[in-house]
Amino acid sequence: METFLASNLIRPSLYQQPLENGAVKCLLCPHQCVLYEEKTGLCHTRQNRNGVLYTLAYGNPCSLNVDPIEKKPLFHFLPGSKILSLATAGCNFKCLNCQNWEITQSSPQKLRAYDLPPEAVVELAGENNIPSIAFTYTEPTVFYEYVLDTAKLAHEKNIKTVIVSNGYINEKPLLDLCHFLNAANIDLKCFDTHLYRKLTGGSLEPVLKTLKTLKEQGVWLEITNLIIPTYSDSTEMVTSMCKWLMDNGFEDTPLHFSRFFPAHQLPDLPPTPIKTLLAAREIAQTAGMKYVYVGNVPTLGYENTVCPSCQKLLIERTGFTVKKNFINDGKCAFCHADIPGDWK
Repeated sequence: METFLASNLIRPSLYQQPLENGAVKCLLCPHQCVLYEEKTGLCHTRQNRNGVLYTLAYGNPCSLNVDPIEKKPLFHFLPGSKILSLATAGCNFKCLNCQNWEITQSSPQKLRAYDLPPEAVVELAGENNIPSIAFTYTEPTVFYEYVLDTAKLAHEKNIKTVIVSNGYINEKPLLDLCHFLNAANIDLKCFDTHLYRKLTGGSLEPVLKTLKTLKEQGVWLEITNLIIPTYSDSTEMVTSMCKWLMDNGFEDTPLHFSRFFPAHQLPDLPPTPIKTLLAAREIAQTAGMKYVYVGNVPTLGYENTVCPSCQKLLIERTGFTVKKNFINDGKCAFCHADIPGDWK
């Protein structure tokens, strides 16, 4: 791993507003931090230098791996394929349960990183016949300029791009990115405004707006909801979430209920009980959600894709491995019903 030189890699932020006395407001995410000279934003990646906001997270990923696409998780997007995954340091949330807190709560200036500009990322994917690139592990919004430039180049090379995101981004930058984005998995942390603030430091409404925008822009979308005991495990909350999803046309959107394991500032909570996950799945299916998965419990068998029309098994998964796939040209091989997703 090579150490980067931050002075060579910083770029002006694309979304900023100059204020009086040399201050500048960041317009990238709903926090809209106001920064004075040399101050850095909540995300650790935006700094005011002489009245101009710069990103410190450009071309310097601290994490770089090749993953199965199912790990994102994306189940209706290029199943069985590999994806080049990368992240820079920083995040605009402070999640109590963060599993990657060593990098999300740090700064690009404090961690060792690869020297990997956008063209090198795309070249790496192309040379290794990897069909897609994921911006993941930390929050892609905070390294937005790096994501956007990489996605543009990938688009030119017919390499697809994915964000795994908390969805906490303003509408204008999201719309600009959607032109070059193929898929997203959004973490819908819970469905309560007060609890959202307590768990993440952010708020619920902007995330719901992001879900609507991605759907409207034709970006393939899947949603993950981590069920945290004593926090986001109430049947009332899950019911409210599923009702909102149905009312807003997300019935075909894959919904992943994910099992919590003790992490970061919640080390004393137990793992999510299996019966709680199964109850959430039943609530979602009863509400009308067609593709409901249970993650982090591979032995349950609820990571398989079943045709909602004929109930035949379409994709059998064990962990992150696809064992069988009976989807042909986006249709069920048995009853020929359309199965939404990106299968090519």
